[in-house]
Amino acid sequence: MLALWIALGVVVFLMLAALVTAFICFRMVFYSSPKTRFRDKEEITIPEGRIYEEFREPIIKWVKASRELPHENICIKSYDGLRLYGRYYECKKGAPIELLLHGYRGTAERDVSGGIARCFALGRNALIADHRASGECDGTVITFGIKESDDCLAWVNYIINNIDKDAKIIITGVSMGAATVMITAAREDLPANVVGALADCGYTSAKAIIKKVIHDMKLPKDLLYPFVKLGARIYGRFDPDSLSPIEAMKKSRIPVFFIHGDTDNFVPYEMSVENYNACTAHKTLVTIEGAGHGLCFPKDQEKYIRELRDFFDPILKK
Repeated sequence: MLALWIALGVVVFLMLAALVTAFICFRMVFYSSPKTRFRDKEEITIPEGRIYEEFREPIIKWVKASRELPHENICIKSYDGLRLYGRYYECKKGAPIELLLHGYRGTAERDVSGGIARCFALGRNALIADHRASGECDGTVITFGIKESDDCLAWVNYIINNIDKDAKIIITGVSMGAATVMITAAREDLPANVVGALADCGYTSAKAIIKKVIHDMKLPKDLLYPFVKLGARIYGRFDPDSLSPIEAMKKSRIPVFFIHGDTDNFVPYEMSVENYNACTAHKTLVTIEGAGHGLCFPKDQEKYIRELRDFFDPILKK
């Protein structure tokens, strides 16, 4: 009898240890605290890391310009009732519209303000949107593009219903934003207005990038990932393995423009190669030499714009 109680105690202890470990993993990977997000609105934050110092001035310039340019502040509701915020910038009435989505734990203002200048250079209008659990949006759980794909579709429908019902729309994303638009590109309910996707430094799957980061932290990735997934399932109410960009690319309904820096140390360049190879739609892959993570446009604006124009102009003229 004593042995049975000891065995039961061990089982309970292991279960509690697993739940605690899963909770810690959830908080580290998927949880976004509103307290850390709602900072001084006038503050301009730059991503941490030496690679961003070179581009500090242009990033700040783009952010300030995004605040000063005429724009419309927009709030929509997600399918599950979250308030999501974005800003619409009009270059020319009736022009194609890009929907721009930012990266993991970033904001639209910080990550894609440069995209507004790029859109205007190409004669396009721009809508920059914060993900759920980012900026001032509702929500506390980051899902690596899974639920964000539903939000991306909500923004597309907003554009069609409230800005221009005939708009030609390009869904654009950087890093996790790129993962989001790739997943969205395979949706059967994607409106015909969406004519293409731009995936800038996107990863192949949540599992792949999370395990890569765990490995970079010199921790056992194969041991810890099951706890990460368990934390997402229990505390985040989603399965990080349920959808992935690389699987979505096998069913993409629209052309995809891939771009990635060959010195990206966060999301490896090879992930875009894998996504490109998996993509069955019309596609191209552009390499920006010497660009770190999320820095393709700041690194070589001329090439970025030229390659985009060459790829999308024939599509937009149809």
